[in-house]
Amino acid sequence: MKTLPIGTQSLPKLMYKNGIYVDKTQLVHQLVTNLSQCFFSRPRRFGKSLLISTLQELFEGNKLLFKDLWIEQNWDWSKQYPVISLSFLDMDYQELGLSSSISHLLNEIALSKGVTLTKSTPKAQFRELIDLLYKQHGKVVVLIDEYDKPITQYLEDNHLKTAKSNQKILKNFFSALKGMDEKLHFLFITGVSKFTKVSIFSDLNHLVDISLNGKYANLTGYTQTELEHYFSEYLQLAENKLNISHQQLMGQIRLWYNGYSWDGNTRLYNPFGVLNFLEAQVFRNYWFATGTPTFLLEQMKKYGQFEIVPIKVDSMFFEKYDLDNIEIYQLLFQTGYLTIQKMNPITDEYWLGFPNKEVHDSLYNFFVHSLMPRSQRPKSGMTMDDLRYAFETNRLPRVKVIIDSYLGELPETVFRHTAEGLYHGLIHIIFKYLGTMIESEVYTARGRSDIVVQTDTDVFIFELKFNESADAALQQIITNGYANRYRASEKTITAIGVNFSDQQRTIQDWKTELI
Repeated sequence: MKTLPIGTQSLPKLMYKNGIYVDKTQLVHQLVTNLSQCFFSRPRRFGKSLLISTLQELFEGNKLLFKDLWIEQNWDWSKQYPVISLSFLDMDYQELGLSSSISHLLNEIALSKGVTLTKSTPKAQFRELIDLLYKQHGKVVVLIDEYDKPITQYLEDNHLKTAKSNQKILKNFFSALKGMDEKLHFLFITGVSKFTKVSIFSDLNHLVDISLNGKYANLTGYTQTELEHYFSEYLQLAENKLNISHQQLMGQIRLWYNGYSWDGNTRLYNPFGVLNFLEAQVFRNYWFATGTPTFLLEQMKKYGQFEIVPIKVDSMFFEKYDLDNIEIYQLLFQTGYLTIQKMNPITDEYWLGFPNKEVHDSLYNFFVHSLMPRSQRPKSGMTMDDLRYAFETNRLPRVKVIIDSYLGELPETVFRHTAEGLYHGLIHIIFKYLGTMIESEVYTARGRSDIVVQTDTDVFIFELKFNESADAALQQIITNGYANRYRASEKTITAIGVNFSDQQRTIQDWKTELI
């Protein structure tokens, strides 16, 4: 069996280790044939660096690395280009400063290419390096990975000055490419965010943003077909270990790691999550665990944004770039916590929502835990067992008591941010700890119910209100027909209207009705 390419960002390393390479070279060929200057945005650990490595090896003519891939027979290997590949992930700008780090890397590249730089500033050195390579070898390929890392790493309020300083440095650095079109064969820039694009790349008039272009939607990430084709042996191993059918396994993998889309049509699996699952054969939050969204959580608390619900936006949503006024939903989209669920190109409408279970559950879980000092986090032992048993035996008064008890353990500081979304998130996490079948924000033809809990015999439909009334919540469930989708199950269906009070910091009103 070939090895799983977990964390492998270099094509040569992947091939030498006999790793699985999901062949994207036909799409890469389409990209480099049709375009000459591109910008491509994707979340972290979504294959951008491996794509950069693939482009570098391709333009440098390393044919052996592409054996048995589509492009092996569809590329002119007699043509080779000098490649300048810059990764801002590799720069030690935290210690040296951004300008010094760029200069250091440019000098290293120049040394490897057999040329010497005489200029002293990053912008001048960049132009000089392109000029020297152009004179010696012809048109140059420039590949830049994670351009925005020196900015996104400093978005906290106390570091924003550094982010703005680095933004100015990058703008000046990339302005070196202005007027160099005749010396460039191909320019490709990747990053996580797009909110700094206008100011930094304002001098690059021909830079085409392909981030939301449907033609390149699956340039990174795995499609359903790719997952089942390239990883069939590992999927079989997982089926055997978990003792489930292929259909059951794929259903769970899809629930946990699929759902990413940048065109509203193509659905992609998170490569990092899938690869780590196939290695461990245990469903966990692999991608989320690699990067704690501290800044996201701080922004959510700062603006009282405690619940993330699907929203509709237009294309202008993707064209706002302001370090002084970062919108939560925009940041969530750029960093991969929201994705395009569907779009209407005629009306210019996009619907954004969580891509999958991993992201949805992890974000709420992490958020609730960040609000609570470790010593005050609820004990999950008997309380959770009691809650599970209360649902299984349809003892709803006991459910209310346990939820009140959970909320009572929260510190007072949590309740300074009063919002329905906070309580919704807290209740959602409580139920998630059960391991019970729970759905959140369940859509129907006439709206969405907040939370649905199912046992073997019952369906409990919750509607949560804040400083309103339980009657209003109950009426919403009945009027909008939230129970209709569960009637065929022949389970007992109970509607539960819940109203929270910011004064009492608990459930103020709770009403149930058997449907």
